Amino acid sequence: MSRSSLLRSAAILCCIASAASAQTPAKSSRVNPLTVPSTLPFQAPRFDQIKDTDYQPALEQGMAEQIAEMKAIANNPAAPTFANTIEAMERSGRTLDRASQAFFGVSQANTNDALDAVRSAEAPKLAQHSDAIYLDPKLFARVQALYAKKDSLGLDPEQKQVLEIYHSDFLHAGAQLNDADKAKLRLLNTQISTATTDFQQKLLAGTKAGALVVDDKAKLAGLSDAEIAAAAEGAKERGMPGKYVLSLQNTTQQPALASLSDRATRAALFEKSWNRSQRGDANDTRALIQKIAQLRAQKAQLLGYPNYAAYSLYDQMAKTPAAAKGFMTQLVPATAAEQRREAAELQKTINATRASFPLAPSDWDFYSDKVRKAKYDLDQNELKPYFEISRVLTDGVFFAANQLYGVTFKERRDIPTYQPDIRVFTVYDKDGSELGLMYFDYWKRDNKAGGAWMSNFVGQSKLLGTKPVVYNVGNFTKPAPGQPALITFDDVTTMFHEFGHALHGLFANQTYPLVSGTNTARDWVEFPSQFNEHWALDPKVFANYAKDYRTGAVMPQALVTKIKNAAKFNQGYELGELVAAATLDQDWHSLPASAGPQDVDAFETKALNSMGLDTKDVPPRYRTSYFAHIWAGGYAAGYYAYLWTQMLDNDAYAWFMAHGGLTRANGQRFRDMILSKGHTEDYGPMFKAFYGKDPDIGPMLEDRGLTAAAK
Repeated sequence: MSRSSLLRSAAILCCIASAASAQTPAKSSRVNPLTVPSTLPFQAPRFDQIKDTDYQPALEQGMAEQIAEMKAIANNPAAPTFANTIEAMERSGRTLDRASQAFFGVSQANTNDALDAVRSAEAPKLAQHSDAIYLDPKLFARVQALYAKKDSLGLDPEQKQVLEIYHSDFLHAGAQLNDADKAKLRLLNTQISTATTDFQQKLLAGTKAGALVVDDKAKLAGLSDAEIAAAAEGAKERGMPGKYVLSLQNTTQQPALASLSDRATRAALFEKSWNRSQRGDANDTRALIQKIAQLRAQKAQLLGYPNYAAYSLYDQMAKTPAAAKGFMTQLVPATAAEQRREAAELQKTINATRASFPLAPSDWDFYSDKVRKAKYDLDQNELKPYFEISRVLTDGVFFAANQLYGVTFKERRDIPTYQPDIRVFTVYDKDGSELGLMYFDYWKRDNKAGGAWMSNFVGQSKLLGTKPVVYNVGNFTKPAPGQPALITFDDVTTMFHEFGHALHGLFANQTYPLVSGTNTARDWVEFPSQFNEHWALDPKVFANYAKDYRTGAVMPQALVTKIKNAAKFNQGYELGELVAAATLDQDWHSLPASAGPQDVDAFETKALNSMGLDTKDVPPRYRTSYFAHIWAGGYAAGYYAYLWTQMLDNDAYAWFMAHGGLTRANGQRFRDMILSKGHTEDYGPMFKAFYGKDPDIGPMLEDRGLTAAAK
């Protein structure tokens, strides 16, 4: 397992959790399929053979193997060379890589008690495993010796970049600490890993328990028949026939709030979401958040940083917390002005009703939808028949990729999956050669983490001879049996977004796993995904997939125009909830260790009130207590990256529009200069080479229709 995969493993494992303990299964003569290379195409995981009881012994065996490999490298009597040190580390840990990639993918998307137990048991061990490697003085000495003479080693640019990153990461991991401080760091890393593991499991349970149960169908007025049927099906699955369940998604606002006409139901659903993980019960996350924030601050202090944000951003494109917050500060004036205008407009709409009342957060989506309809005559339920999920995928997402990059897709049913709903495709490059394998797991399940994501079961590497095996996971509402699989345009955008990540992984063209594909900084990795969202509304692409599932008729141009006009609607809210969440993240991780534990509610209130935004009506996209991205998802001090990369993606799209838009030539240029580069170059120069200048917020504000508000 490569160094990059090791860090990925620890990060993803910290995203998931359990308070249970695991039992090591008894030995048998059966060969664990995770401990040997897969015989499937592209070395795809043998989900037809893998059992829940295989993961823990494979992870344990993989760690033991890699430690032995690393000790052999460290104790090699030969003088250090790039081949016998750096390349050897990149080749190490193949069993751990194979086991961890499969385990993290399944346990995020399809967990159960057995997998939860493995997560709980292995999370601290993986943290200790990482420390055993990066705090090994002999191993660091070899890396240091190579780094000291890097310019005389005859390395190619990718090799030099790999060496520099290894050296930087060893230092960042504490390689130069004395033995006493290394012991402190090991303890902190174990404690952090355990706490983040516990957080994720509490949040998953709290989110499931927080679903709104409705016993009167009349209270669901405004929802479509299909949505009500899905709510009834959800209740039946939970053993509550005759009732209706509105499950919670991971964000503060819930999709049903835009349609529910009963204000009391809206308020109840919002309250369930807002307080899902701070009810003083077993799923309350606040004590863990206090602990995680304090432990991270202590770790940063030990490693010589003023706070965890400074520690975390050392290798990001922004580089410093000041740069990240400075960027967000630039967005506040235009966002705040637009929020005030939007809130006044919604209050005016409410006042025009018989039962006038002050605007509340649970009202925003419902009344903004009314304003949207009044302004643009746009009804989301009118749009859904044109967005059948299979057609969106093949005739939209795949079609756009073909037009830009020449790739094609063929579905196959000979690849085993971990859940029956998953679809698998071989991806072919423009010359017809096999590029990689792609899985799609779109439907929401109670045992699936919230949100949407992309990752790899197998990473690309010329050194290892592997091609990418990539997956996209979503949380779309599965239709009731016999109903068409219709989704919202927001869901469509999510599909394009996650496939942008997939393209970043599929187009990887590196020798070394460390710098391959999406192994990049947080404030770079979201750039390709958010850029890919733009093609969902491209006229040529849209006309190819937005067709009525009943008749096949293309969406009328008048309705298309309404969608485009409405795309810039409600941007004060949409940008504001992101800025608020990103600022919360920065504030939490800017705490010095001397600050001590913080009261979560008081800290959150103070932070939100200091932003200059309307956080009363526009709450953060994630509240502190269910902000999985930063407490368990690898985005600690990095949630600003979604906004930063919006700046990059809008700049890049502006370049496309200035040079002919959706063309193969433009797509090839973007693939060659961005998508296929991984982290073989520094981000700033890489972006400037494509865009022609440093990034700026102009196209981002223009894309959101906030240019006038900024003046």
